[in-house]
Amino acid sequence: MAAPPNFEEGQSTYRPPKFNGQYYGWWKTRMHNFIMAKDCELWDIICDGSYVPTKVLEELPFSMAKTSKEYTKADKKAMEKNFCAKKILECGIGPEEYNKISTCDTAKEIWEALQTAHEGTTQVKQSKIDMLTTEYELFKMRDDKSIQDMHKRFTSIINELHSLGETIPRNKLVRKILSFLPSSWESKVNAITKSKDLQELTIEELIGNLKIYELKRKIDSE
Repeated sequence: MAAPPNFEEGQSTYRPPKFNGQYYGWWKTRMHNFIMAKDCELWDIICDGSYVPTKVLEELPFSMAKTSKEYTKADKKAMEKNFCAKKILECGIGPEEYNKISTCDTAKEIWEALQTAHEGTTQVKQSKIDMLTTEYELFKMRDDKSIQDMHKRFTSIINELHSLGETIPRNKLVRKILSFLPSSWESKVNAITKSKDLQELTIEELIGNLKIYELKRKIDSE
């Protein structure tokens, strides 16, 4: 995923990525990866909700929450994970963002509150997806733009879609790039199509190949 412009962050792998109110999609992906690397059970708590120790009853309602005095060691260990997940999220946001989640009791509530604040409701989120999908479908590379410029703009769209839950398969992205290159690149597109397995070709390999060809064209023209 391409980094946002002017993005600065500490280099420690022990601190969660910081969210300052901008580039929520960027932060969301990195926070997910940070939590999964630390303890995947913490991510389950964020998605499914906190663990609540319960006890079985012989009559209706057949189960109920335990009192703190009834907690077992296993219950306490699980409860610690609830607070660990919440702590990581709270440590990953600045003061202004904290105001949005200060009344949240669980990690799940915090995550959902931030999603609603920065991605909008389900309807708003779908509108954003539709807009970005249209932008993706109509994307073209102009003759006066470099491969680097094209890649930066295209990746920005893909990353936004990914942050909203819309993932496009790699082979489709490769074919898309080849389809929107200017007509002056036709010979190179044909060469790649014939010599490469587009199902296996990565975007990084494709962009590297195109940059080499672009440099060669520039040298030849000079």
